[in-house]
Amino acid sequence: MADLRPVQGLYYEDYIVGASISSQGRTVTESDIVGFAMLSGDWNPLHTDAQTAQATPYGERIAHGLLVLSIATGLAERLGFMHQTVLGFMGLEWQFRAAVRIGDTVRVQATVAELKPMPRLGGGYVTFKVQILNQEDKTVQRGEWILLIKSRDA
Repeated sequence: MADLRPVQGLYYEDYIVGASISSQGRTVTESDIVGFAMLSGDWNPLHTDAQTAQATPYGERIAHGLLVLSIATGLAERLGFMHQTVLGFMGLEWQFRAAVRIGDTVRVQATVAELKPMPRLGGGYVTFKVQILNQEDKTVQRGEWILLIKSRDA
């Protein structure tokens, strides 16, 4: 199976079904959780109150699921393959599979699952099967991202 290389900006025509890429890891911090709570307004005690969270099945505070998804999009962007060629994030189907705790390190693994040319939009849809893995290689989130990628001729 071919792998995507972390280069600057792949065009729609550069993608091959089955190609994959993995990001570096990033450790989730307490500051990440507090900052996300401030930004989103989601102050659910499961994320922000150590005493309340201790009484949950997790036994401690956990990261917001959408925080982890947001971190994943940043990790994917840092790989460079989408740089200046993404025209839009068109959709996603997503599952939250396991909690992410303060101190966990997450990384992204993405595989090209489908290509659909969209010449009237200046490129095509690239569907990625995406997994967010923790430091134990356990899948904490997974699903599909559909991106509109610029065509080389556009």
